[in-house]
Amino acid sequence: MSVCDSQTKSDSSGWHARLALDFARQGPRTVLVGNRHTGPLRVQKPLHPEGEAVCHAIVLHPPAGIVGGDSLAIAVDLAAGAHALLTTPGAGKWYRSGGPSASLTQTITVGDGAVCEWLPQETLVFDGARGGQTTEIELAADARFVGVELLCFGRTASGERFAHGDFAMRTRIRRDGQTLWLERGRVTGNSPLLASPIGLAGQPVVATMWVVAPQVNEGLRDACRAILPEVGAGGVTLLPGGVLLARWLGPACEPGRAWFARLWAVLRPALSGRAAVTPRIWNT
Repeated sequence: MSVCDSQTKSDSSGWHARLALDFARQGPRTVLVGNRHTGPLRVQKPLHPEGEAVCHAIVLHPPAGIVGGDSLAIAVDLAAGAHALLTTPGAGKWYRSGGPSASLTQTITVGDGAVCEWLPQETLVFDGARGGQTTEIELAADARFVGVELLCFGRTASGERFAHGDFAMRTRIRRDGQTLWLERGRVTGNSPLLASPIGLAGQPVVATMWVVAPQVNEGLRDACRAILPEVGAGGVTLLPGGVLLARWLGPACEPGRAWFARLWAVLRPALSGRAAVTPRIWNT
């Protein structure tokens, strides 16, 4: 089911966009059964490149970037037993703002026995951007979740640094109502945090991978620790509640994404019994 609200607001206050996706298991298939959107957020036709059990979806933001005053919200719901992989067609962008802030809220709910792989490509935070990103993950008792976030502060390819602006982040992961992970962060332009060894240590890219599943254990942690990043600095930690956390700092997005892909190749079979299948859109 696809529903579009024609009362989209696009004026001096920015875009107000919403996207709600519902996945369900129907026999051997995972199907996109609900697709509701308002404003410039869409999902491409769902695909099944690795068989009927896993549904791939590509989330689109046609304006290509978030500007001051924008308010975007994405809600994803996986019913019991469903398996969905969600990604984006390219890098997300937070553009420079002359004043107003923007916001992006992402809410993911995963039912019992369901697997959600939230694998967006990197996000570029332009110099002068002002905004905040909130991510809420709600997991049932036997749900499995893999999520990735790569943030690049400044357009490093053109030598730009994050000298002005403000960007806030908040991520919370809960299982059966109990908080397993809660993190808040804020980066301001030219802040000492950008150069501090307890902050970004002079690197423009900070990346995080979360793996939350009953299958997470010390053996899986050790297997991931054996996979070292070829560029930058990375580490893997096992936390209470079945949370595996991988962190990376580096000079560009590509080597961080490559390291996470190598970790994913080890993690995915353990979590779902399936080999990692690279989304075709990543190669375009």
